[in-house]
Amino acid sequence: MDKKTFYITTPIYYPSDKLHIGHSYTTVAADAMARFKRLKGYDVHFLTGTDEHGQKIERRAIEAGSEPQVFVDEVVAWIKKLWSILDISYDDFIRTSEPRHKLSVQKMFQKYYEQGDIYKSKYEGWYCTPCEAFWTERQLDAGSCPDCKRPVELLAEESYFFKMSRYAGRLMEYIDKNPDFIQPASRKNEMINNFLKPGLEDLCVSRTTFKWGIPVPFDEGHIIYVWLDALSNYITALGYASEDEEKLNRYWPADVQLIGKEIVRFHTIYWPIFLMALGLELPKKVFGHGWLLLDEGKMSKSKGNVIDPVVLVDRYGSDAIRYFLLREIPFGADGSFSEEALVLRLNFDLANDLGNLLNRTLAMLEKYFQGNVPQPGDEDKHDEELKQAALTLPARMEGLMDQLQFSGALAELWKFIGNANKYIDDTAPWALAKSGRQERLATVMYNLLECIRIVSVLLQPYMPRTPQKIWQQLGIAGIKETQSWESLSKFGVFPAGVKTSPGEVLFPRLELTGEGGAPVRQATKKDKPQLQSAPDGDKNEDTGLVSIEEFSRLDLRVARIITAERIEGADKLLKLKVDLGSEERQVVAGIAKHYLPEQLVEKRVLFVANLKPAKLRGILSEGMLLAASDSSGRLVLTTTEEAVAPGSKVR
Repeated sequence: MDKKTFYITTPIYYPSDKLHIGHSYTTVAADAMARFKRLKGYDVHFLTGTDEHGQKIERRAIEAGSEPQVFVDEVVAWIKKLWSILDISYDDFIRTSEPRHKLSVQKMFQKYYEQGDIYKSKYEGWYCTPCEAFWTERQLDAGSCPDCKRPVELLAEESYFFKMSRYAGRLMEYIDKNPDFIQPASRKNEMINNFLKPGLEDLCVSRTTFKWGIPVPFDEGHIIYVWLDALSNYITALGYASEDEEKLNRYWPADVQLIGKEIVRFHTIYWPIFLMALGLELPKKVFGHGWLLLDEGKMSKSKGNVIDPVVLVDRYGSDAIRYFLLREIPFGADGSFSEEALVLRLNFDLANDLGNLLNRTLAMLEKYFQGNVPQPGDEDKHDEELKQAALTLPARMEGLMDQLQFSGALAELWKFIGNANKYIDDTAPWALAKSGRQERLATVMYNLLECIRIVSVLLQPYMPRTPQKIWQQLGIAGIKETQSWESLSKFGVFPAGVKTSPGEVLFPRLELTGEGGAPVRQATKKDKPQLQSAPDGDKNEDTGLVSIEEFSRLDLRVARIITAERIEGADKLLKLKVDLGSEERQVVAGIAKHYLPEQLVEKRVLFVANLKPAKLRGILSEGMLLAASDSSGRLVLTTTEEAVAPGSKVR
């Protein structure tokens, strides 16, 4: 029986310059989906590439003193290197300057012309060279391009036009009958209200004022305009109008086409109409995701605010960058990028949660079983709860991935990691060892190892390098049957008797150093706190008073306590997890003699949110709860009288 196919594409990138981290976002997401489907056993075809023609490229090449082909060859080589660095597992990389693409596009153009979809006329109107887009007077934004806000040119030249209006009604009908075709729904509404309902104008599909492009086959001097040229790559890469259309028959229509929201119009109006005119099916889904934004807005070279992904990978590693892009932002919405946010996410999720689970488990296995994986024995309710969470996890993640909710799928995986960490605290292996309950201890340790194995299998699409490192430490790197999707269908696949091999810490904590919080480097034991000297005028005078400016430096917020637990061997300390609205923090508090853990859950307390993180008994504490004590030494937490929202500022 043939495998079920899955065809996913990214937009082909315009090689006028090197790509920034915002460009990488789409391709990393597409790669995660392609890897997920491969893990599931699909016959996947993942396409990316470069759109290499047009006036902008020709001008950039002239400015660089180069020929267009030489110019794009150099940039394309850099793009391919970037995709290799980010572990992008594409199946095909299409370049629109390749003969296979050119010949197919010329055949398309001929077909359109012969069936009356294309006619020659004179174009007079506004053109944005950076966006390769024509605009009407009413579409301009204060005389500038409505997309990039840059100046437009008034053009007048003989051109061929595509009769978009001929197919507008059919496209509206298709969108009505296929509500998931354009995603998210906000993009669909934008296309309908801003372009289809006002009426489609015929589209200019050839130019005569530059030479870098595909010639019109029957009219010398005309170059096929970039959008008909570029959009066609999704089928020319499959062999459309070639001697071998096996891939076209096998993979088309595309299951998902991922694009940035700035090119939704071209992919959901022009592209479907081009396909209708060829008699081909439309893609099943076109998803226009949001942008990665900095404080200054959208990343762009003209603003000078682009982030080089190669620098980020050198600093943090490719898996860390991939994880941040996929986890931090709900796919479809705009999201913010900063190195501070990146470091916080990596410290909380990778170092604290996943890294802590792996390191604690292997350390305990080494201590109690000399690193040998034991046979599980007796079970209790904690085991059953953990197993049920493990067995239902793959389906939950698959459902979210099918909705392109990468962040949601990873949140489910991290929820399970949290369950496994809680299982350690609930079962207390150290207490089992102390009381001599060796069989029960064996079960607990085995279950933890099986949970880590399950996590590693499901982590493969998102962080392809990390699972290999985990398997090495678990001792199952060469046991393929423990690494497949099929191995997730039951709990207990981890082979007993395997010898684990704990290695380096996979996710060391990071800290921001230097002015402005950058660059970022790994914290080491040699790092010392940097003390700030008092101003000269304060050296010999200490009134004990603080100014309003000094007080305002404290970031006081309302925190909701989510969990509270005792710390082994520390009779005064509790480890808490608190909700600050936009994030969760871990805190170590010296209140164990005044509160039972169960008394604290859901309390809303005052919290110092900008206290420098510290370690107490080797456990990270990221903030401080405020409390009052009386003369008898009784300590009482400061709480809110009403249920104020977590994260609310205390003024």
